[in-house]
Amino acid sequence: MKQFAMLGKWHVHAPGYAREINGIENCRIAKVWDPDEAAAKKWADELGCESASVENILADPKIEGVVICNATNEHTELIIRACEAGKAVFTEKVLALTSEETAKIRQAILKNNTRFAISFPHFSEPATQFTLRAAREGKLGKINYARVRKAHNGSTGDWLPIHFYDPIACGGGAMIDLGAHPMYLLCAIMQAAPVKVQSAFTEMTGRGVEDNAVSLLQFADGAIGVSETSFVSKGYPFTIEIGGTEGTICQQNQQVSWSCAETDHQWVSVSALPAKLPSPIVQWAMANTPEEIPEIFGLDAALRLTQVMEMAYAGK
Repeated sequence: MKQFAMLGKWHVHAPGYAREINGIENCRIAKVWDPDEAAAKKWADELGCESASVENILADPKIEGVVICNATNEHTELIIRACEAGKAVFTEKVLALTSEETAKIRQAILKNNTRFAISFPHFSEPATQFTLRAAREGKLGKINYARVRKAHNGSTGDWLPIHFYDPIACGGGAMIDLGAHPMYLLCAIMQAAPVKVQSAFTEMTGRGVEDNAVSLLQFADGAIGVSETSFVSKGYPFTIEIGGTEGTICQQNQQVSWSCAETDHQWVSVSALPAKLPSPIVQWAMANTPEEIPEIFGLDAALRLTQVMEMAYAGK
């Protein structure tokens, strides 16, 4: 039986990650920790496991890996401690708030040969797999434009936890949280980090951080990426648009249409999509070595996201 521990319930996805691991055959969450001891005890009771200290978890040889879901500005210390304790590490995005911090994390991961993965879940989705593959295989020609939008109404619907508006804990607002998805996808589409980022961030609900945001990414080869996000949009579909010299593809949620040589340059809806892949946390939990972790949600991709976020906030 593979045993794992949850370090923090700060992030809204923490309960879902615990359920995913408990849903894998021969895997279970054995211990949980949170700075709020009462919350940790309640969570442990719900999961049927033990509430424990970080020290207890990291010293337990039966714990194979830890899931980092505490506040983003606290990631660095916990991740490094977990690496030094010989634990596998799965982290919620973003990895850390600065490149200086991610450099320390990188050193700890490489020094300890840590099995590491970050939560970039869109790479597992059928439609997104098809869209990215079309771009990477050259079916659209040379890519010169891409737009990705991920939005919800967490602020206007008043359902996001209040701590998601803490600029110290989060490092920002909508862009560094929900906007992480467009950012990592744009870098994957272009297969590079941008050389310049300009941003327009606005605050519509008076919570102290941006809740409506767009960043323009300029790449070295002249391509342009547009990262859009919002906490104030209800019902907006997850959207990817990619344009190239030989074709264009548009995705909304799990629906894809495209026009290229393969379709005789007619707009065609794609009916056959790849199978859904296991989520990043499932692939991480089932892996046994760092080499089994796909590059798309491995260390380099995680480092690149923090780099781009720094550029986005510097360019607002």
